[in-house]
Amino acid sequence: MEILFNEKGVPLMMSTAMAFMDTVGMPKLKEESDARAKNIFPFNNNEHNRFQVGEHECVSWGSNNDWPDIAIKQIRETTVLNTGLKFIRNFTMGQGIFPCRIKGYDDDGNELLDPVHDVQIESYINSRSTRRMMEKLLRDYLKVGSGLVHFVPNKAGNKIVGLDTISAQNFRHTVPDEYGNHKSIVSAYFPLNSSTQPYSVLPALNDFSAELQVDAFCRQKKFGKGFVMPIRDTWSNDSIYSEPIWLPAYISGWVEIAHLVPRFLRKAYENQITWKWHVQIPYSYWDKRYPENEFRDKKAREKAIQKEMDDMEKNLCGAANAEKPLFTHYAVNELNGRAEEEWKITALDNKYRGGENLVTSAAANSEILFAIMVNPNVLGAGMPGGTYAGNQGGSNIREAFLVNIANAWVDRQALLDPLMLFLRINGVKDIQLRFRNTVLTTLDKGAGTQKVIS
Repeated sequence: MEILFNEKGVPLMMSTAMAFMDTVGMPKLKEESDARAKNIFPFNNNEHNRFQVGEHECVSWGSNNDWPDIAIKQIRETTVLNTGLKFIRNFTMGQGIFPCRIKGYDDDGNELLDPVHDVQIESYINSRSTRRMMEKLLRDYLKVGSGLVHFVPNKAGNKIVGLDTISAQNFRHTVPDEYGNHKSIVSAYFPLNSSTQPYSVLPALNDFSAELQVDAFCRQKKFGKGFVMPIRDTWSNDSIYSEPIWLPAYISGWVEIAHLVPRFLRKAYENQITWKWHVQIPYSYWDKRYPENEFRDKKAREKAIQKEMDDMEKNLCGAANAEKPLFTHYAVNELNGRAEEEWKITALDNKYRGGENLVTSAAANSEILFAIMVNPNVLGAGMPGGTYAGNQGGSNIREAFLVNIANAWVDRQALLDPLMLFLRINGVKDIQLRFRNTVLTTLDKGAGTQKVIS
Protein backbone atom coordinates (compact mmCIF):
# COMPACT_ATOMS: atom_id res chain seq x y z
CA MET A 1 0.00 0.00 0.00
CA GLU A 2 1.21 3.47 -0.89
CA ILE A 3 0.32 6.30 1.51
CA LEU A 4 0.70 10.02 0.87
CA PHE A 5 1.24 11.89 4.16
CA ASN A 6 1.17 15.65 4.65
CA GLU A 7 3.84 17.52 6.61
CA LYS A 8 1.96 16.81 9.90
CA GLY A 9 2.01 13.03 9.32
CA VAL A 10 -1.70 12.80 8.45
CA PRO A 11 -2.46 10.28 5.66
CA LEU A 12 -4.16 12.11 2.79
CA MET A 13 -4.40 9.34 0.19
CA MET A 14 -3.87 5.59 0.29
CA SER A 15 -3.91 3.40 -2.78
CA THR A 16 -3.56 -0.31 -3.51
CA ALA A 17 -4.23 -2.48 -6.52
CA MET A 18 -7.96 -2.61 -5.72
CA ALA A 19 -8.79 0.08 -3.17
CA PHE A 20 -8.52 3.84 -3.04
CA MET A 21 -8.77 5.66 0.32
CA ASP A 22 -8.63 9.33 1.19
CA THR A 23 -9.06 11.54 4.22
CA VAL A 24 -12.10 13.80 4.04
CA GLY A 25 -13.43 16.73 6.04
CA MET A 26 -11.41 19.62 7.41
CA PRO A 27 -8.27 19.39 9.55
CA LYS A 28 -7.58 21.71 12.47
CA LEU A 29 -6.77 24.60 10.12
CA LYS A 30 -6.30 27.26 12.80
CA GLU A 31 -3.79 25.23 14.82
CA GLU A 32 -1.87 24.15 11.72
CA SER A 33 -1.74 27.71 10.35
CA ASP A 34 -0.51 29.10 13.68
CA ALA A 35 2.16 26.42 13.93
CA ARG A 36 3.27 26.97 10.34
CA ALA A 37 3.48 30.72 10.88
CA LYS A 38 5.46 30.51 14.12
CA ASN A 39 7.79 27.67 13.19
CA ILE A 40 8.67 28.89 9.70
CA PHE A 41 8.68 32.66 9.89
CA PRO A 42 8.49 34.60 13.20
CA PHE A 43 6.52 37.81 12.81
CA ASN A 44 8.00 39.80 15.67
CA ASN A 45 11.62 40.89 15.85
CA ASN A 46 11.75 39.77 19.48
CA GLU A 47 10.94 36.21 18.42
CA HIS A 48 13.84 35.93 15.99
CA ASN A 49 16.46 33.41 17.02
CA ARG A 50 20.03 34.68 17.36
CA PHE A 51 23.24 33.05 16.22
CA GLN A 52 26.90 34.00 16.32
CA VAL A 53 29.26 34.56 13.39
CA GLY A 54 32.66 35.34 14.82
CA GLU A 55 32.16 38.32 17.15
CA HIS A 56 28.91 39.33 15.47
CA GLU A 57 25.49 38.47 16.91
CA CYS A 58 23.16 37.84 13.96
CA VAL A 59 19.42 37.58 13.52
CA SER A 60 18.13 34.25 12.23
CA TRP A 61 16.09 34.46 9.03
CA GLY A 62 13.26 32.14 10.02
CA SER A 63 13.23 29.79 13.01
CA ASN A 64 16.01 27.63 11.56
CA ASN A 65 17.77 30.43 9.66
CA ASP A 66 16.68 28.84 6.37
CA TRP A 67 13.68 30.89 5.22
CA PRO A 68 15.25 31.76 1.80
CA ASP A 69 15.83 28.05 1.09
CA ILE A 70 12.27 27.15 2.16
CA ALA A 71 10.76 29.97 0.08
CA ILE A 72 12.73 29.14 -3.06
CA LYS A 73 11.81 25.44 -2.77
CA GLN A 74 8.10 26.25 -2.31
CA ILE A 75 8.09 28.58 -5.30
CA ARG A 76 9.99 26.12 -7.48
CA GLU A 77 7.42 23.40 -6.74
CA THR A 78 4.29 25.58 -7.18
CA THR A 79 3.51 26.32 -10.82
CA VAL A 80 1.16 29.26 -10.37
CA LEU A 81 3.31 30.88 -7.64
CA ASN A 82 6.47 30.62 -9.74
CA THR A 83 4.74 32.00 -12.84
CA GLY A 84 2.86 34.70 -10.95
CA LEU A 85 5.97 36.10 -9.26
CA LYS A 86 7.90 36.09 -12.54
CA PHE A 87 4.96 37.92 -14.14
CA ILE A 88 5.16 40.60 -11.41
CA ARG A 89 8.91 40.92 -11.93
CA ASN A 90 8.47 41.37 -15.67
CA PHE A 91 5.77 44.05 -15.61
CA THR A 92 7.49 45.88 -12.74
CA MET A 93 10.67 46.21 -14.79
CA GLY A 94 8.67 47.16 -17.88
CA GLN A 95 10.84 47.78 -20.93
CA GLY A 96 13.71 49.30 -18.99
CA ILE A 97 14.51 52.73 -17.54
CA PHE A 98 15.80 56.03 -18.89
CA PRO A 99 17.19 59.25 -17.32
CA CYS A 100 15.15 62.44 -17.56
CA ARG A 101 14.30 65.76 -15.91
CA ILE A 102 10.80 66.83 -14.90
CA LYS A 103 10.08 70.14 -16.61
CA GLY A 104 6.52 70.50 -15.38
CA TYR A 105 3.05 68.93 -15.31
CA ASP A 106 0.12 69.01 -17.72
CA ASP A 107 -3.48 69.88 -16.81
CA ASP A 108 -4.16 66.27 -15.76
CA GLY A 109 -1.20 66.18 -13.38
CA ASN A 110 0.96 64.03 -15.64
CA GLU A 111 4.69 64.67 -15.61
CA LEU A 112 6.25 66.45 -18.56
CA LEU A 113 9.58 64.69 -19.03
CA ASP A 114 12.68 65.96 -20.75
CA PRO A 115 15.00 63.03 -21.62
CA VAL A 116 18.64 63.43 -20.61
CA HIS A 117 21.05 62.60 -23.42
CA ASP A 118 24.28 61.85 -21.58
CA VAL A 119 26.24 59.03 -23.18
CA GLN A 120 27.95 57.95 -19.96
CA ILE A 121 24.76 57.89 -17.87
CA GLU A 122 22.70 56.18 -20.58
CA SER A 123 25.43 53.63 -21.16
CA TYR A 124 25.50 52.63 -17.50
CA ILE A 125 21.72 52.59 -17.00
CA ASN A 126 21.14 50.47 -20.10
CA SER A 127 24.08 48.16 -19.47
CA ARG A 128 23.80 44.45 -18.92
CA SER A 129 25.18 44.73 -15.36
CA THR A 130 22.48 47.22 -14.35
CA ARG A 131 19.71 45.13 -15.88
CA ARG A 132 20.94 41.97 -14.19
CA MET A 133 21.31 43.76 -10.86
CA MET A 134 17.67 44.93 -11.04
CA GLU A 135 16.42 41.49 -12.12
CA LYS A 136 18.12 39.71 -9.22
CA LEU A 137 17.14 42.37 -6.69
CA LEU A 138 13.47 42.19 -7.70
CA ARG A 139 13.68 38.38 -7.69
CA ASP A 140 14.74 38.28 -4.02
CA TYR A 141 12.36 41.11 -3.11
CA LEU A 142 9.39 39.11 -4.44
CA LYS A 143 10.48 35.61 -3.47
CA VAL A 144 11.69 36.14 0.11
CA GLY A 145 10.64 39.72 0.92
CA SER A 146 14.09 41.31 1.08
CA GLY A 147 17.05 41.98 -1.19
CA LEU A 148 20.56 43.34 -0.69
CA VAL A 149 22.56 45.59 -3.06
CA HIS A 150 26.33 45.83 -2.74
CA PHE A 151 27.94 49.16 -3.63
CA VAL A 152 31.20 47.88 -5.11
CA PRO A 153 34.36 50.03 -4.71
CA ASN A 154 37.40 50.20 -6.93
CA LYS A 155 40.64 48.48 -5.94
CA ALA A 156 41.90 51.55 -4.10
CA GLY A 157 38.67 51.71 -2.08
CA ASN A 158 38.14 55.43 -2.71
CA LYS A 159 35.35 55.31 -5.31
CA ILE A 160 32.13 53.33 -5.88
CA VAL A 161 32.24 51.91 -9.40
CA GLY A 162 29.22 49.59 -9.62
CA LEU A 163 26.27 47.82 -8.03
CA ASP A 164 25.76 44.11 -7.48
CA THR A 165 22.95 42.08 -5.92
CA ILE A 166 23.91 39.64 -3.16
CA SER A 167 21.69 36.56 -3.28
CA ALA A 168 19.23 36.25 -0.39
CA GLN A 169 20.64 32.80 0.37
CA ASN A 170 24.05 34.33 1.09
CA PHE A 171 23.40 37.14 3.57
CA ARG A 172 22.12 37.64 7.12
CA HIS A 173 21.90 40.80 9.24
CA THR A 174 23.38 41.49 12.66
CA VAL A 175 21.25 42.62 15.60
CA PRO A 176 20.54 46.38 15.19
CA ASP A 177 21.94 48.80 17.76
CA GLU A 178 19.90 51.43 19.60
CA TYR A 179 19.96 53.67 16.49
CA GLY A 180 18.75 50.95 14.15
CA ASN A 181 22.18 50.49 12.51
CA HIS A 182 23.41 47.03 11.66
CA LYS A 183 25.91 45.15 9.51
CA SER A 184 25.35 42.42 6.93
CA ILE A 185 27.23 39.13 6.98
CA VAL A 186 27.86 37.63 3.53
CA SER A 187 28.65 33.93 3.26
CA ALA A 188 27.97 31.10 0.83
CA TYR A 189 27.51 28.69 3.76
CA PHE A 190 24.21 29.90 5.23
CA PRO A 191 22.01 28.64 6.83
CA LEU A 192 24.90 26.93 8.63
CA ASN A 193 26.81 28.87 11.25
CA SER A 194 29.61 30.52 9.27
CA SER A 195 32.04 31.24 12.11
CA THR A 196 34.43 28.57 10.84
CA GLN A 197 33.81 29.34 7.15
CA PRO A 198 34.85 32.34 5.02
CA TYR A 199 32.55 35.34 5.41
CA SER A 200 32.57 39.09 4.86
CA VAL A 201 31.17 41.87 7.03
CA LEU A 202 29.75 44.93 5.28
CA PRO A 203 28.16 48.04 6.82
CA ALA A 204 24.47 48.36 5.94
CA LEU A 205 22.73 51.65 5.25
CA ASN A 206 20.01 52.70 7.64
CA ASP A 207 16.54 53.20 6.14
CA PHE A 208 16.21 56.60 7.81
CA SER A 209 19.64 58.10 7.20
CA ALA A 210 21.07 56.30 4.14
CA GLU A 211 21.99 59.55 2.33
CA LEU A 212 23.73 60.96 5.41
CA GLN A 213 25.78 57.80 5.85
CA VAL A 214 26.81 57.85 2.18
CA ASP A 215 27.78 61.53 2.44
CA ALA A 216 30.06 60.62 5.36
CA PHE A 217 31.70 57.85 3.31
CA CYS A 218 32.20 60.23 0.39
CA ARG A 219 33.86 62.90 2.56
CA GLN A 220 36.31 60.36 3.92
CA LYS A 221 36.80 58.72 0.50
CA LYS A 222 37.28 55.43 2.32
CA PHE A 223 34.79 52.82 1.18
CA GLY A 224 36.84 49.75 2.14
CA LYS A 225 35.04 46.69 0.75
CA GLY A 226 32.01 48.83 0.06
CA PHE A 227 28.66 48.85 1.83
CA VAL A 228 25.20 47.37 1.27
CA MET A 229 21.69 48.74 0.97
CA PRO A 230 18.83 46.46 2.16
CA ILE A 231 15.70 46.69 0.01
CA ARG A 232 12.65 45.47 1.95
CA ASP A 233 8.93 45.27 1.33
CA THR A 234 7.82 47.76 3.97
CA TRP A 235 4.27 46.35 4.08
CA SER A 236 5.67 43.86 6.56
CA ASN A 237 6.23 45.05 10.14
CA ASP A 238 9.43 43.01 10.31
CA SER A 239 12.10 45.71 10.07
CA ILE A 240 15.01 43.26 9.76
CA TYR A 241 14.14 40.94 6.89
CA SER A 242 10.50 41.62 5.92
CA GLU A 243 7.98 39.08 4.63
CA PRO A 244 7.09 38.22 1.00
CA ILE A 245 3.65 39.10 -0.30
CA TRP A 246 2.72 35.44 -0.88
CA LEU A 247 3.37 34.37 2.74
CA PRO A 248 -0.37 34.39 3.75
CA ALA A 249 -1.15 31.87 0.98
CA TYR A 250 1.61 29.65 2.39
CA ILE A 251 0.52 30.00 6.02
CA SER A 252 -3.14 29.33 5.24
CA GLY A 253 -2.23 26.12 3.38
CA TRP A 254 -3.13 27.04 -0.21
CA VAL A 255 0.43 26.48 -1.43
CA GLU A 256 0.43 23.00 0.10
CA ILE A 257 -2.93 22.23 -1.54
CA ALA A 258 -1.52 23.34 -4.90
CA HIS A 259 1.30 20.79 -4.36
CA LEU A 260 -0.89 17.90 -3.23
CA VAL A 261 -3.67 17.97 -5.83
CA PRO A 262 -1.41 17.08 -8.83
CA ARG A 263 0.20 14.24 -6.87
CA PHE A 264 -3.25 13.10 -5.77
CA LEU A 265 -4.63 13.10 -9.31
CA ARG A 266 -1.56 11.46 -10.83
CA LYS A 267 -1.93 8.50 -8.52
CA ALA A 268 -5.68 8.39 -9.20
CA TYR A 269 -5.23 8.23 -12.97
CA GLU A 270 -2.47 5.63 -12.70
CA ASN A 271 -4.84 3.24 -10.90
CA GLN A 272 -8.24 4.22 -12.26
CA ILE A 273 -8.79 0.94 -14.12
CA THR A 274 -8.02 -1.44 -11.25
CA TRP A 275 -9.60 0.16 -8.20
CA LYS A 276 -12.63 -1.61 -6.76
CA TRP A 277 -13.23 0.35 -3.54
CA HIS A 278 -13.18 4.00 -2.50
CA VAL A 279 -12.83 4.49 1.26
CA GLN A 280 -13.28 7.96 2.79
CA ILE A 281 -11.88 8.49 6.28
CA PRO A 282 -12.52 11.68 8.32
CA TYR A 283 -9.63 13.77 9.66
CA SER A 284 -11.03 13.52 13.19
CA TYR A 285 -10.55 9.74 13.10
CA TRP A 286 -6.76 10.08 12.85
CA ASP A 287 -6.65 12.69 15.65
CA LYS A 288 -8.42 10.34 18.08
CA ARG A 289 -7.03 7.01 16.88
CA TYR A 290 -3.41 8.17 16.69
CA PRO A 291 -2.88 11.34 18.80
CA GLU A 292 0.43 13.01 17.98
CA ASN A 293 1.48 13.20 21.65
CA GLU A 294 1.45 9.39 21.96
CA PHE A 295 4.28 8.93 19.46
CA ARG A 296 7.91 9.88 19.81
CA ASP A 297 8.04 11.37 16.31
CA LYS A 298 6.13 11.66 13.03
CA LYS A 299 7.78 8.52 11.55
CA ALA A 300 6.52 6.33 14.42
CA ARG A 301 2.97 7.63 13.92
CA GLU A 302 3.15 7.03 10.17
CA LYS A 303 4.34 3.45 10.81
CA ALA A 304 1.33 2.72 13.05
CA ILE A 305 -1.06 4.18 10.46
CA GLN A 306 0.63 2.16 7.71
CA LYS A 307 0.05 -1.07 9.65
CA GLU A 308 -3.66 -0.33 10.15
CA MET A 309 -4.15 0.50 6.49
CA ASP A 310 -2.34 -2.67 5.41
CA ASP A 311 -4.78 -4.65 7.59
CA MET A 312 -7.68 -2.77 6.02
CA GLU A 313 -6.41 -3.67 2.55
CA LYS A 314 -6.32 -7.37 3.49
CA ASN A 315 -9.96 -7.18 4.55
CA LEU A 316 -11.13 -5.44 1.37
CA CYS A 317 -9.13 -7.18 -1.34
CA GLY A 318 -8.69 -10.72 -2.57
CA ALA A 319 -10.95 -13.70 -3.41
CA ALA A 320 -10.73 -15.05 0.13
CA ASN A 321 -12.47 -11.93 1.40
CA ALA A 322 -15.43 -12.05 -0.97
CA GLU A 323 -18.64 -11.15 0.87
CA LYS A 324 -16.67 -10.84 4.10
CA PRO A 325 -18.22 -8.30 6.53
CA LEU A 326 -16.31 -5.18 7.55
CA PHE A 327 -17.08 -3.39 10.80
CA THR A 328 -16.39 0.31 11.35
CA HIS A 329 -17.40 2.65 14.15
CA TYR A 330 -18.59 6.23 14.25
CA ALA A 331 -19.63 8.83 16.82
CA VAL A 332 -22.86 10.83 16.98
CA ASN A 333 -22.70 14.53 17.82
CA GLU A 334 -25.06 15.06 20.76
CA LEU A 335 -25.73 18.68 19.76
CA ASN A 336 -27.04 18.07 16.26
CA GLY A 337 -27.52 14.31 16.06
CA ARG A 338 -25.24 13.99 13.04
CA ALA A 339 -22.84 11.09 12.56
CA GLU A 340 -19.15 12.01 12.83
CA GLU A 341 -15.93 10.06 12.30
CA GLU A 342 -17.88 7.74 10.01
CA TRP A 343 -15.99 5.78 7.37
CA LYS A 344 -17.65 5.59 3.96
CA ILE A 345 -16.80 2.62 1.74
CA THR A 346 -18.07 2.75 -1.83
CA ALA A 347 -17.78 0.09 -4.54
CA LEU A 348 -16.52 1.69 -7.75
CA ASP A 349 -18.42 0.62 -10.84
CA ASN A 350 -15.94 2.08 -13.33
CA LYS A 351 -13.15 4.40 -12.22
CA TYR A 352 -12.41 7.08 -9.67
CA ARG A 353 -13.68 10.49 -10.77
CA GLY A 354 -11.53 13.26 -9.35
CA GLY A 355 -13.23 16.26 -10.95
CA GLU A 356 -13.81 17.91 -7.58
CA ASN A 357 -10.04 17.94 -7.07
CA LEU A 358 -9.59 19.96 -10.25
CA VAL A 359 -11.96 22.56 -8.77
CA THR A 360 -9.90 22.53 -5.57
CA SER A 361 -6.70 22.96 -7.59
CA ALA A 362 -8.17 25.91 -9.50
CA ALA A 363 -9.32 27.47 -6.23
CA ALA A 364 -5.80 27.08 -4.77
CA ASN A 365 -4.30 28.69 -7.88
CA SER A 366 -6.74 31.60 -7.65
CA GLU A 367 -6.11 32.11 -3.92
CA ILE A 368 -2.35 32.20 -4.50
CA LEU A 369 -2.76 34.76 -7.30
CA PHE A 370 -5.07 36.84 -5.10
CA ALA A 371 -2.36 36.83 -2.41
CA ILE A 372 0.19 38.32 -4.81
CA MET A 373 -2.40 40.75 -6.27
CA VAL A 374 -2.50 39.24 -9.76
CA ASN A 375 -5.88 38.91 -11.46
CA PRO A 376 -6.16 35.19 -12.40
CA ASN A 377 -7.68 36.14 -15.77
CA VAL A 378 -4.40 37.77 -16.85
CA LEU A 379 -2.69 34.38 -16.69
CA GLY A 380 -5.69 32.50 -18.10
CA ALA A 381 -6.58 31.08 -14.69
CA GLY A 382 -10.19 32.30 -14.60
CA MET A 383 -12.79 29.57 -14.15
CA PRO A 384 -15.87 29.30 -16.39
CA GLY A 385 -18.34 29.13 -13.48
CA GLY A 386 -18.75 29.09 -9.72
CA THR A 387 -17.10 31.09 -6.96
CA TYR A 388 -13.93 31.87 -8.92
CA ALA A 389 -15.59 32.64 -12.23
CA GLY A 390 -14.29 35.61 -14.17
CA ASN A 391 -14.47 37.29 -17.53
CA GLN A 392 -11.35 36.45 -19.53
CA GLY A 393 -12.13 38.89 -22.33
CA GLY A 394 -9.49 41.21 -23.72
CA SER A 395 -10.85 44.31 -21.96
CA ASN A 396 -10.75 42.60 -18.59
CA ILE A 397 -7.16 41.46 -19.13
CA ARG A 398 -6.05 44.92 -20.31
CA GLU A 399 -7.64 46.63 -17.31
CA ALA A 400 -6.08 44.13 -14.90
CA PHE A 401 -2.68 44.71 -16.48
CA LEU A 402 -3.08 48.51 -16.16
CA VAL A 403 -3.98 48.07 -12.49
CA ASN A 404 -0.81 46.00 -12.03
CA ILE A 405 1.32 48.75 -13.57
CA ALA A 406 -0.35 51.43 -11.42
CA ASN A 407 0.27 49.37 -8.28
CA ALA A 408 3.93 48.82 -9.21
CA TRP A 409 4.95 52.41 -8.40
CA VAL A 410 6.09 51.75 -4.81
CA ASP A 411 8.06 48.62 -5.76
CA ARG A 412 9.63 50.46 -8.70
CA GLN A 413 10.83 53.26 -6.45
CA ALA A 414 12.39 50.72 -4.09
CA LEU A 415 14.11 49.16 -7.11
CA LEU A 416 15.45 52.55 -8.22
CA ASP A 417 16.74 53.66 -4.80
CA PRO A 418 20.17 51.99 -5.17
CA LEU A 419 20.60 53.40 -8.70
CA MET A 420 19.66 56.91 -7.65
CA LEU A 421 22.08 56.70 -4.72
CA PHE A 422 24.85 55.39 -6.99
CA LEU A 423 24.36 58.33 -9.39
CA ARG A 424 24.43 60.75 -6.46
CA ILE A 425 27.70 59.28 -5.18
CA ASN A 426 29.19 59.86 -8.61
CA GLY A 427 28.07 63.47 -8.79
CA VAL A 428 24.83 63.13 -10.79
CA LYS A 429 22.14 64.83 -8.70
CA ASP A 430 19.70 66.60 -11.02
CA ILE A 431 18.02 63.73 -12.91
CA GLN A 432 15.19 61.27 -12.34
CA LEU A 433 14.76 57.71 -13.58
CA ARG A 434 11.51 56.53 -15.19
CA PHE A 435 10.24 53.22 -16.59
CA ARG A 436 9.06 52.47 -20.12
CA ASN A 437 5.89 50.37 -20.43
CA THR A 438 4.19 48.55 -23.27
CA VAL A 439 0.43 48.81 -22.68
CA LEU A 440 -2.09 46.65 -24.54
CA THR A 441 -4.72 48.60 -26.48
CA THR A 442 -7.81 47.69 -28.49
CA LEU A 443 -7.62 47.34 -32.27
CA ASP A 444 -9.76 50.43 -32.80
CA LYS A 445 -6.77 52.43 -31.58
CA GLY A 446 -4.96 51.40 -34.75
CA ALA A 447 -2.30 49.37 -32.94
CA GLY A 448 -2.08 46.40 -30.64
CA THR A 449 0.37 48.04 -28.23
CA GLN A 450 1.25 51.50 -27.07
CA LYS A 451 4.42 52.87 -25.44
CA VAL A 452 3.92 54.88 -22.25
CA ILE A 453 6.26 56.25 -19.58
CA SER A 454 5.86 55.83 -15.82
